[in-house]
Amino acid sequence: MTFILDNFIRGMGMKIIFTDSYDQMSRRAANIISAQIILHPQTVLGLATGTTPIGTYQQLINWYEKGDLDFSQVITFNLDEYYGLSGEHPQSYRYFMDTYLFNQININKKNIHIPNGMTSDIDAECAGYDQAIEDAGGIDLQLLGIGRNGHIGFNEPGSSYEKLTHLVTLTENTIQANARLFAKKEEVPTKALTMGMKSIMHAKRILLIANGPAKIQILNQALYGSITPEVPASILQLHPDLTVIASQK
Repeated sequence: MTFILDNFIRGMGMKIIFTDSYDQMSRRAANIISAQIILHPQTVLGLATGTTPIGTYQQLINWYEKGDLDFSQVITFNLDEYYGLSGEHPQSYRYFMDTYLFNQININKKNIHIPNGMTSDIDAECAGYDQAIEDAGGIDLQLLGIGRNGHIGFNEPGSSYEKLTHLVTLTENTIQANARLFAKKEEVPTKALTMGMKSIMHAKRILLIANGPAKIQILNQALYGSITPEVPASILQLHPDLTVIASQK
């Protein structure tokens, strides 16, 4: 089954929206997030990093600067963080979020949660992260991207669907892909802390964004193929409230 058939497809608990550009995709995603915040000012957001959500974050910043959004009561949890990088490191995901969103809105810094990549107690950090999500009432809306092999966060092909937040060893492909962001390959972290697929599936709503034709094939496989750990995102088929926004160009 292909999905270049229509601009909008609705399945069992799944909505798929196609846009003609990255900007349109970003705006549609930001519309959903902003509506969540306006209707529920104390909402709990799950956030993602990478190039795909940058446009979405910029649109949210624009609306905040116009006075249309208030982040003062919003609580956030990020999907993952490199193990071994401090939050001040330019390639850490905390640095990314501060740069592309948090430092440009009125969010309470105490409400920001990102795994501590410098923790000396991995088990306690992971358990504490899961407990913090539970104490906040769970994630109301989780923003996701998708890798070309179907990975979500750092949940690579073959990852168990039963895991909550945990430490993962990065695959050679992931290390190679991230090497362009570092001065040399040897500087790329080999491990990361990530929410597991079980953590992600606990979110009340999920918003998955994917940019460009290179992602269409894996989206087709993830959303209409067999549910298998070899395509981690395929488990999203079972979520009761999944929205996918994909840019076709």
